Amino acid sequence: MSTTTAETSAPVAEQRPARAPRPARRRGENSRAGALASHGVLIVASLIALFPIAWLVYLSLGPDKDDYLHPGGIWNKMTFANYSFVLQHTEFFNWLKSSLIVTLGTTAVGVLIAATTGYAVSRMRFPGYKKFMWVLLVTQMFPVAVLMVPMYQILSDLQLIDNYLGLILVYCTTVIPYSAWLLKGYFDTIPFEIDEAGRVDGLTPFGTFFRLVLPLAKPGLAVAAFYNFLTAFSEVAFASTFMLSDDKYTLAVGLQSFVSEHDAQRNLMAATAVLIAIPAAGFFYLVQKNLVTGLTAGGTKG
Repeated sequence: MSTTTAETSAPVAEQRPARAPRPARRRGENSRAGALASHGVLIVASLIALFPIAWLVYLSLGPDKDDYLHPGGIWNKMTFANYSFVLQHTEFFNWLKSSLIVTLGTTAVGVLIAATTGYAVSRMRFPGYKKFMWVLLVTQMFPVAVLMVPMYQILSDLQLIDNYLGLILVYCTTVIPYSAWLLKGYFDTIPFEIDEAGRVDGLTPFGTFFRLVLPLAKPGLAVAAFYNFLTAFSEVAFASTFMLSDDKYTLAVGLQSFVSEHDAQRNLMAATAVLIAIPAAGFFYLVQKNLVTGLTAGGTKG
């Protein structure tokens, strides 16, 4: 009798539907809650980053210099009069011309020298090549106040005070050391076999560098160029000391012209700051495709 019961219960057990196995979560795949949390954090961080820019644009639309004290009243009287005043009644276009000359000159010269320096240290093993890079890094330890007097004396002896070339040279001393370190790390990620292939094809070291290596280093060059551009574009201390003519002020120095001892025209300052940000944003748009690759590639060398 027990045999019959076992035989009848077996088919019943076999007819029970088996539970479907849970799909295994793939490596790197986040859950829905994790995805929502990460997106929420990114949205909050984006709002925090964009708020100062939006607030500056909002203040620039206030017609009175004291509107920043009661910003709620700007909404009902927004105007572009501040922008019209800055463009028509100031030296804004002369400031823009000076900034572009100094900034583009610093970017071109700085990237060229930093690229050749970084490539030489990455590929050549000359005596003291490691110490040379550390010497470049040490130059960044001195504050602007310490460098101001000797640089002024040097430029005065060279008759480069109130001269675009003098300011470009000063900025190059600031941007080249860091850019050389950055590009040296990027050149380390480019296989040395490319240089050997260039020599086999009969290229000189300069030909190998300019025709083979530099095209592969575009992301690193874009990061160095962006750093040089922003450094020269936003610098104030050197530009206000070495440039004496009003029509040769850069945009960053010209912004100070709206600040006096007793009357700060903050509405005009806000409008000028928005206009100053446009060239920097345009340059960022040109190089943004290569920025992420260039910033991360230098750190992949083991």
